[in-house]
Amino acid sequence: MSFAIGPHRFANRLVLAPMAGVTDRPFRQMCRQLGAGMTVSEMITSRPDLRNSRKTRLRMDHQGEPGPIIVQIAGGIPEMMAQAAIYNVENGAEIIDINMGCPAKKVCRVDAGSALLKDSKLVASILTAVVDAVTVPVTLKVRTGWSRQKNNALEIAGIAQDCGIQALTIHGRSREDRFSGIAEYETIRRVKENVQLPIIANGDIDSVQKAKMVMDFTAADAIMVGRIAQQRPWIFSQIEQYLSTGKEPEEPADELKQAWLTSHLENLYAFYGEHQGVQIARKHINWQLGQTQDYHLVKPQLMQAQTAAQQLETIEAYYNDCILKSYARAS
Repeated sequence: MSFAIGPHRFANRLVLAPMAGVTDRPFRQMCRQLGAGMTVSEMITSRPDLRNSRKTRLRMDHQGEPGPIIVQIAGGIPEMMAQAAIYNVENGAEIIDINMGCPAKKVCRVDAGSALLKDSKLVASILTAVVDAVTVPVTLKVRTGWSRQKNNALEIAGIAQDCGIQALTIHGRSREDRFSGIAEYETIRRVKENVQLPIIANGDIDSVQKAKMVMDFTAADAIMVGRIAQQRPWIFSQIEQYLSTGKEPEEPADELKQAWLTSHLENLYAFYGEHQGVQIARKHINWQLGQTQDYHLVKPQLMQAQTAAQQLETIEAYYNDCILKSYARAS
């Protein structure tokens, strides 16, 4: 099954969560190739004085990505958010997503992200300003509320629907929870029962079984996968298979994992330049290989590598050893 936002129909109902410092263009491209039907940019500030910074320019780079291009913006001033939406549409955005879900202190300190959930009138002003400013669909990402005691997701969903928002993502935690504890899905289910918007459920979806449970329990139109994709970007194709067939997916072969990781690293080097690319590659290597057998033996070499060739050669040697051991166990 697929779902749509405005005129845009997606291949499936699986969304990669926008994560600052993670979901850059190379990561989004990899996840699309491995089964994500929809990806969203890293959060981009609405501040015009930061538009020409290297970080913002890279976050706005969508060259070679399959559409629709979805850009997430953040800020707490309606006029500034409207101008940011216009600017990003002029630079290729086909859907604008408004962030009211980020719990980071540096974001909430400036009354952006999930801090906005405290002020429903300001929420309405921002949503109206952005929707009126652009002709492309506008979507919204929120949490269940500012705190566990102030669960106002249903109120915010009603405001969003009245303001012309065309899809709503809900993370099953309050701002107060940050990423601790266990996500709850009852709020998402209640919102889905009471509004006509497409709803995307988010929070703690870390397995194919959890994906199906959340989809069934909330009746959401789509689900958003975050942190587990850092470790297992192939989780999207596995979820799609499980939802379609009910069969437990097999773990990809080491040869495939090596090919995917190598391709991703080469994309990082090309996107950031070799020096910065090698540095950024370290966290992706740690995420994908951190739980694998004997990784600790090569981790120092990979983290200290100064060139792309050194990283790639070490990874090739590591996987060759893993594959040989796998064949030995099977024979």
